[in-house]
Amino acid sequence: MSLHTPRGSHRRRPLAQRLQWLLHEHHALHDPAQEPRNKLRWLPEVRRWQALRLEASFDRFLSDPRRRPAAQFFLSDVYNDHDFSRRDADIAKVLPMMQRLLPTSLLETVADAIELGLLTHAFDLRMAQALQEIGGQRRKLNAELYARAYREAGLPRLRSHQIDLIARVGLGLGNALRLPGVSMLLKLSHGPARAAGVSELQGFLERGFEAFSKLGDVRSFIAEIEADERDVSRRLFAGDPDPFRGQIE
Repeated sequence: MSLHTPRGSHRRRPLAQRLQWLLHEHHALHDPAQEPRNKLRWLPEVRRWQALRLEASFDRFLSDPRRRPAAQFFLSDVYNDHDFSRRDADIAKVLPMMQRLLPTSLLETVADAIELGLLTHAFDLRMAQALQEIGGQRRKLNAELYARAYREAGLPRLRSHQIDLIARVGLGLGNALRLPGVSMLLKLSHGPARAAGVSELQGFLERGFEAFSKLGDVRSFIAEIEADERDVSRRLFAGDPDPFRGQIE
């Protein structure tokens, strides 16, 4: 995926074409033969450090029994260092069937989740490349070095779009809970999905529904995450000496 692709241009495609394009781009971006930056030594460290940073920023959600399941779902399935390639391969395998069975709004949320993973990985590659140049002999990130690499990676408008997608995925799953028949459809498709070898996709949807069913006010939860991420991004680009407010060193 080119980070210079006009933002939202693929969103104007029909949903099936958008999903196919995203899955193609996902495969290409994760293929070391097509994208050599996947082999950069800094890439695993960028993902590891970001996972720790997110867990620290989610501390108040994780300590709240009502919001903990949704927070854990975000950390494991939406916006973290998890490898989503199997889930997205599942989608490619069953795309025609999904279009017949699942509501369009839920398919759009699935597409947003793939786009979020794609954009996040593209930024991680860009960060790893920046760290090759500014990291010297260091092997581990800290808040100061991460902030420098974040600014070197640049593209604040696309960073803002990344946060848009976080909110869109969360709200999309929350809205899908209210659609008639979706919960029953997931229960009925559990066995066939496992037999068809698409358990990663089925698990993503089931975990999302389970987590958000316990949450209550989905919109407020997502709004807090979105506000936090926008504040952090703004402080990072502004060169704030403590962009993470002491949550991580």
